Amino acid sequence: MNRYHTVIVYERRLSVYLPPSYEQGIDRYPVAYVQDGGELFHDCANYVDLLFREQKLPELILIGIEPHNRNAEYTPWAADPTMKGFPGFGGSGRAYVDEVADTIKPFIDSEYRTLSGKEQTAILGGSFGGLISMFAGYWRPDTFGLIGMLSTSCWFQGVLDYVEKEEAPSSNLRIYMSVGSAEGIYKTSIQQHMAPNNVAVQRLWREKGFPEERLRFDIDAGGTHDAIFMTRRFIDALQWLFGQAAIRADGHVQSPTASRYSQPGTDSFAVISKHTGREYKIFVYVPAKPAPQEGYPILYALDGNAYFGSLAEAMRMQSRHPLGLDPGMIVGIGYDSDEPFVADRRFYDFTTQAAEDSKRPDGSPWPETGGAEPFLTFIVEELQPLIEARYPVDAKRRGLFGHSLGGLFTLFALRQQPAAFLTYVAGSPSIWWNGQAMLTCYQDWLPVLQDGAIKARLLLSIGSEEKPSMIEDAKHLNEMVQSYTAKGIESTFDLIEGEGHVSVIHPMISRMFRLLFGKNNG
Repeated sequence: MNRYHTVIVYERRLSVYLPPSYEQGIDRYPVAYVQDGGELFHDCANYVDLLFREQKLPELILIGIEPHNRNAEYTPWAADPTMKGFPGFGGSGRAYVDEVADTIKPFIDSEYRTLSGKEQTAILGGSFGGLISMFAGYWRPDTFGLIGMLSTSCWFQGVLDYVEKEEAPSSNLRIYMSVGSAEGIYKTSIQQHMAPNNVAVQRLWREKGFPEERLRFDIDAGGTHDAIFMTRRFIDALQWLFGQAAIRADGHVQSPTASRYSQPGTDSFAVISKHTGREYKIFVYVPAKPAPQEGYPILYALDGNAYFGSLAEAMRMQSRHPLGLDPGMIVGIGYDSDEPFVADRRFYDFTTQAAEDSKRPDGSPWPETGGAEPFLTFIVEELQPLIEARYPVDAKRRGLFGHSLGGLFTLFALRQQPAAFLTYVAGSPSIWWNGQAMLTCYQDWLPVLQDGAIKARLLLSIGSEEKPSMIEDAKHLNEMVQSYTAKGIESTFDLIEGEGHVSVIHPMISRMFRLLFGKNNG
């Protein structure tokens, strides 16, 4: 039997792919309608066959739909071109989606052995094909219960406004989304917002109550807007929409019985810095409570892989009660790793250049050092604007937290850019670095400040069981800063009894939260 068919339905060309067992039985199959003529499954048809035969994916029918004019049919409304000399966008997407739902699908259901229920009918696509699949979820959830959005053109004019204004899609849908962290990064047009707008769309849906277990969002670190990434994610989409969900005989789609835990209210995505040339994994916690008129106070935390989970959960618990903390956002800055600390990366990002004759205590050389300046520029000039463009943030109540080498970097940030944050929390700071050079920096900096020149708060927090030299360094710096209170810096020294260099973290969190997010503590 020829398992690949080409049919014409009312002048619309369709590519039909039938599963291996179609000829042998009388079974009916789920159906996936794929934009752009089915290029996504043509490019990986052998692999799809392999997944079927190894029972890693339920057999299904794939339908590729050729567009007549994708700039018109795949856009939800008319819009101007992104660049001069290029065609505009026709905005006939609703008519196209209705054609697929009311003409093409009934034809396929009549000619092939399909499971025709919405719970077993998917619509997928990449780029603009992902965009129109997204809107099919909004417009025709009566027909399409499974939505696949690959590298979706969420940059398109008005899309983010639409998502912000409308309710979330039907909670009965299952939605798969993917995007590459580098998509649009070199564009100068509105298309540069490809990756951040995808992040924003899935975040808004979750905030509006779309079920966490029915939405999967994957980010390809360094992924670009190319077929190689979309094709790979097409397989993931099929497995999420069809393979991971058990399809019962009565047509209902059941969620898996077990899944990996994810913290409520959290997002994560990758950012490649223009200043450091390096990639960072960004973790974001957004409170369930609505933001006040001025926006949420916000804490940026270094070593996000290690500390973000504890910080986010502490904020979620301590802001629940009306008499608790003001709800605040947490942004963790980390790396693409499952390890809590990525030693070489943090050593570079958190330190000034090591002295030429400087070595570790065991005599071995330090890892690469000296990246503190570009890393701080990344945070202030790239990350803060990105976060504040996507989330309701009170820019007057920013805080920065770092521990150990991160505490050293926090002191560096206060010295270099005291207006970047209101509150600087240096936990167990490694002031010993470079022969206590940070003390010298502050000795040179503080006296030349004009009275009231800045407004900043410094919390130096350390455990009583840490090295005596580290405690003395922190005390010394606190005394130094306190003597210049008139310059506009408030400094507090917090010695936490009975805690060491690692155990101090959790009691430290509650203390700094009261400073950052306490009622009326702006």
